Amino acid sequence: MLIAEALSVTRAYVIAHPERVLDARQEKSVRDGIARRAAGEPMAYVLGTREFYGHYFEVSPATLIPRPETELLVEQALERLSDRKWLEHRTGASVLDMGTGSGAVAISLALAVAKVPALAPHDVTVTATDISPDALEIARRNALKLHAAVEFVEASWYAGLMGRKFDLILANPPYVAGSDAHLAQGDLRFEPRTALTDGSADGLASIRAIVGGAAAHLNPGGWLLFEHGHDQADACRALLLKSGFDNPISCMDLAGISRVAGGQIG
Repeated sequence: MLIAEALSVTRAYVIAHPERVLDARQEKSVRDGIARRAAGEPMAYVLGTREFYGHYFEVSPATLIPRPETELLVEQALERLSDRKWLEHRTGASVLDMGTGSGAVAISLALAVAKVPALAPHDVTVTATDISPDALEIARRNALKLHAAVEFVEASWYAGLMGRKFDLILANPPYVAGSDAHLAQGDLRFEPRTALTDGSADGLASIRAIVGGAAAHLNPGGWLLFEHGHDQADACRALLLKSGFDNPISCMDLAGISRVAGGQIG
């Protein structure tokens, strides 16, 4: 991976051309990368990119590293946006992605809706928020590079969205408990702590804020979908029911772990 990056080629090219000799600059780049990885730094930060939903996104220590299981959030959003019955009384659909980080979810969704036949006569707008200006700058660059139409707003959850309503709200919030030992292990040591945990004992403080404030920012029949921890499905369902969501759903990732919760308002 490091050699491919230094040569600006694919890994397949590296394998197919073992006779290729690195020049001094390329060799230094590879050795520097090896040293960073040996110190524990995630490869996504060493390379500066991570693949998500078929696209490569710029990432840095200012952003969470996009993970494959989060693609489930995009898939569930597309499932709702492909529902002709849900769309029939709408001239368009507005989507809000909160805590966007690198913009992976918002941008992937914005690019994917163009390929959904049911959405052909509808205008889908995507808004993404984050409290970190550094993360938003990276998200904007990713949107520009991938030619995705996304509005970016610097805000903490619903702050800065006064009076605005959406048809679909998405979030991959911090949900790791503040005392979780994993925060001091592996890649998590290098990722922005506020993107991993809200510091609460159960890791649900941000999810409570998202679920509790969603009704005021959803149009009638609107959906809320969010990622949560492996052991938080029951707690998330209870929060959704308490906040007036009908028939909360729980979706499993490819490992069979409940990963995304959601509900429809009204």
